[in-house]
Amino acid sequence: MARTRGVVAATTGMLGLSTTRRAAVLALVVCALALTVAVPLRNFVAQRQELAAVTKQQQALAAEVDELSKERARLSDPAEVAAQARTRLGYVLPGEVPYVVQLPSGPDLTGAGEAGAGMPWYRQLWREVAEGSR
Repeated sequence: MARTRGVVAATTGMLGLSTTRRAAVLALVVCALALTVAVPLRNFVAQRQELAAVTKQQQALAAEVDELSKERARLSDPAEVAAQARTRLGYVLPGEVPYVVQLPSGPDLTGAGEAGAGMPWYRQLWREVAEGSR
């Protein structure tokens, strides 16, 4: 019995705490260390993801700048500007005669074709003329 008291006295004598209290203090210290490391680690990961997204956006913008620089160089040529003015705006040089070709519209595929599907073309034409006069 004296020996058991000595062992208990030796183990409780360390820092004056029992084994369960030492385990609780150790768990508390480990949790504090984990929380101390977790927040900066989370911030680090979030910043790395944001940096990757910004880098991707920067590369896309650099590609767009290159494309626009090529477009600006192409449009700095007076011949290209004249060609664009002719096609987009319909401009002509003095002395030229402009012609505008208008193609006929395609067949009307809405209700008119379905109403006269079984009629000959001349009756359908007469019906359209008669309806147009009303």
